[in-house]
Amino acid sequence: MTDDKKQSPEDQTVDAAVAEELKGVPEDMLDSKDDNEELAQLREELAGAKQEVLYARAETQNVRRRLEKDVADTRAYAATGFARDILSVSDNLARALTAIPADMREDEKLKGLVAGIEATGREIDKVFTSHGITRIAAMGMPLDPNQHQAMIEVPSADVEAGTIVQELQAGYMIKDRLLRPAMVAVAKKPD
Repeated sequence: MTDDKKQSPEDQTVDAAVAEELKGVPEDMLDSKDDNEELAQLREELAGAKQEVLYARAETQNVRRRLEKDVADTRAYAATGFARDILSVSDNLARALTAIPADMREDEKLKGLVAGIEATGREIDKVFTSHGITRIAAMGMPLDPNQHQAMIEVPSADVEAGTIVQELQAGYMIKDRLLRPAMVAVAKKPD
C-alpha cells in the first residue's frame, strides 16, 4: 500500500473520483477480503479443472494409441490359430515325402504322385512366406530357449555342449512372434 503523502496529485484525484463514484453502493457489493479469498479459491479450482482436462486428454490419446496397436496386432496375427493347425498338415506332408524310398521315387507309376506331393509342399511354403510365416533355423545353432525346445540331450564330442544336433520337429515364427518352437536334440559333453 502507498501512503497518501507519497501519491502524486493525479493519483489522489483518481482515488477521490473512485471513492466518490462508490458512494451509495451497498457494502455487500463492494470488494471485500472475503470476495478476494473466494476469487483466489475459484482461480485455484479453475486451474485444477484445467489440469484434469489435460490429464483426461492425455489418457484418451493413450487409450486411442493402445487401441490402434491392438487392432494392428489383431490384423497381423489373426491367422495364428489357423497357421498352427496348418503346420501339422505341412509336417505330415514332409513325413510322407521322406517315407518314400529312393527306388520307389524312380518308379514310373509313382513319379506323378511324388511330384504332386512335392508341388503341394512348395505351395504350402509359398503361402507361409506370403503370410510372414518363416521356419526357425535350428541345426548347428546354439540352443535358444526363445525359439527352441530341447527334447533330448545327446552325448557328443564333435560339437560344443548346447549345440543343436538334430531337429525333431521344425519351428516357425509368424512375423516377429513365435508360432511353434523347434523341438530339438542338444549336444552334451560325453560322460
